[in-house]
Amino acid sequence: MLKHGLLVLTLVAFALAVSSAALAQNGNDNQQSPPPSGEQGPGGYGHRHMDPEKRTEMLTKQLKLTSDQQPKVLEILKSEQSQMESLHSDSSLSDDDRRAKMMDIHKTSNGQIRALLDANQQKKFDEMQNHQWQGHHGGGNTGSGSPDQQ
Repeated sequence: MLKHGLLVLTLVAFALAVSSAALAQNGNDNQQSPPPSGEQGPGGYGHRHMDPEKRTEMLTKQLKLTSDQQPKVLEILKSEQSQMESLHSDSSLSDDDRRAKMMDIHKTSNGQIRALLDANQQKKFDEMQNHQWQGHHGGGNTGSGSPDQQ
């Protein structure tokens, strides 16, 4: 039950972040300012707005991805970005439907990445996901629940 709840909360947070970024981008279309850096945001949460290459670099450093894993992770992240962009431009969807589809895309991408990882990398990946959620939402529940319970 805890595993399911954390997954749902993580996916909702991602969908909201993507939706917020998309709305902010639409609101700034007429301005000549550069896009925000993926390094900003509390708790390191801003990385989700990085391009696939930068996200792959970050994951390579944090998870010590092998030269075999890196291009596979990059392709997964490029596919995710493409799907998200297509979804964002689909005006036929309600906000709730768009959010749900974004969550599904992100869940699938995370599952694909996780499947490429060895056991130690998977543990770190799970910890990263939990830390990002707690850091962004001020969760003080950092000591409970190990990645093995998820």
